[in-house]
This record gives sequence, structure tokens and C-alpha cells, in this order.
Amino acid sequence: MINFTQKILYHFKEYFILLSLVLVSLFFISHSDNPKAKKLKAFALANFAIVEDFTSSIFSIFIKDESIDELRKQNAKLMLELEKSRKAKRENEELRQLLALNDTSKYPLVAANIVSKLANKFQSNFIIDKGYNDGIVKGMPVINSKGLAGIVMDVTKDYSVVKTLYNTSLNIAVNVRRTNVNGILNFNGRNLIIKNIPTTYDVKEGDVVVTSEFSTAFPPFVPIGIIEKKELNMLGLLHTIYVKPFSDVNTSSFLFVIKVVPSKQINDLEMNLIKKP
Repeated sequence: MINFTQKILYHFKEYFILLSLVLVSLFFISHSDNPKAKKLKAFALANFAIVEDFTSSIFSIFIKDESIDELRKQNAKLMLELEKSRKAKRENEELRQLLALNDTSKYPLVAANIVSKLANKFQSNFIIDKGYNDGIVKGMPVINSKGLAGIVMDVTKDYSVVKTLYNTSLNIAVNVRRTNVNGILNFNGRNLIIKNIPTTYDVKEGDVVVTSEFSTAFPPFVPIGIIEKKELNMLGLLHTIYVKPFSDVNTSSFLFVIKVVPSKQINDLEMNLIKKP
């Protein structure tokens, strides 16, 4: 063993001497305040960083697949947590808007969560977590933070069914705010429309549409939407008005039921109108 060590030292003594001198030189350079020495240190560090970055890139290729999979898993978990936070923020903002609406409304409002959405081409219904135990009765209007969302059609002890604006069987008495033009709003399977408005009536794109004073099922002046476009019928005497709703009910998480109980006789007649296809 001693002979082997001596042979190594004998054959590589020049390298050991050079290495020793380099180490001593580096020690003195690192502790020197000489400007040239500082430049040399900076140059050496920069080159060392480049070499280290290159070698790290090479070694990273050989990282075990398990480590990569674990990193991907952690990234996916973080993405899900971030999306949960964003969803909670949206829901909190919507709830704050609803609470603000509750403060300014003259009607009692009951906040409700949407627990189920049932929709097809011709009808869209929601189930909410409030029923007759909470004072909800059939025929009460439903809104969200933007405007009218629909009407309560069925009630159980703890839940209610809300018929939304997107139902071909729902007809709503409405009013064009700017010019006091009245009409009936319904859903044609694609759009919210008001049919048979004479071309002589003053309505234009951008006009606000609200619930009419003549409706007993809905309180007056609840915002519904704006006129998006007008379309002449074949004879050119009447317009079909297309309404873009303020309330995007399909993305809502919360709703408010307006606790208004209209005259039963008038309401029965209007509810029959609402039910007609």
C-alpha cells in the first residue's frame, strides 16, 4: 500500500505541486483588496456560474421519473387550490353585490344557493335551497345581483324550483324605460325577444328594458336587460325586439327570492299566462 502511494506521488508529483500552488494562489487572491485581484475573482466566479449552470442542465436530464411526476403532481395541486381561491373570490363578490341589493330594496329578500341546474334548449330551471319553511311561496320573483332571473314555480319544505328567463313558457310584461313602451318578453329557444312592437314606436338599441307596472307577478322596474337589435317582420309594420339580459343566470351561484305576495285572483290569471307555451 505504501509502495503504491509512493508510486502515485512520484508519477504525479508535478500535478500535486501545481494544485497546491493554485490553491495557495486562490487563497491569497480571495483575501486580496487589489483591484486586479478583484477583477480576476469576478471573472472566475462568472465562469464558474456558467459551468455550474451547464452541468446542472446535464444532470437534470437524469433525474428520476418519480421526481418529475411528483413535481407535476404538486403543480396540479397548486393549480386546483388557485382555482378554488378564484372561485371563492367570485362567489364572495357576487354575495356582496346581493347583500348590497338587499339593503337598497324595499321588498324583503331571501338569499338562496343554487343546488342544481336543469336545462335544455327550451327551458332552464334551478333548484334553490329555500322552501316554504323560509317563507317562499309559488309565484315569487327571483333576482340576482344584476337583475331579474326568473320566478318560483314549485315549493317544498326546504327547496324550490325556479323557472329562469330562458323558458319558452315564461311570458313577462315588460317596459322600455326611456319611452314607456310596453310589451311581452319571452324566450324563443335562442334569444329573449319582445314581439309585435309597431315600427312607429320609439325604441332603439341600448334602451333599458324593465318589468312593467302592469305585472302583478313581478315588482315594477326590476332590470331585465337592454335592446340589442330590432328586426322587421315580413310586412314591415312590426318589430321583433331582441333583448340582452343583464343577468347571466347560467353562471350564477346565488339568487334572491323577492318576498312579495300579489293579489291571488290576479296572480292566478297571470300565472296561467306564464304557463302557456
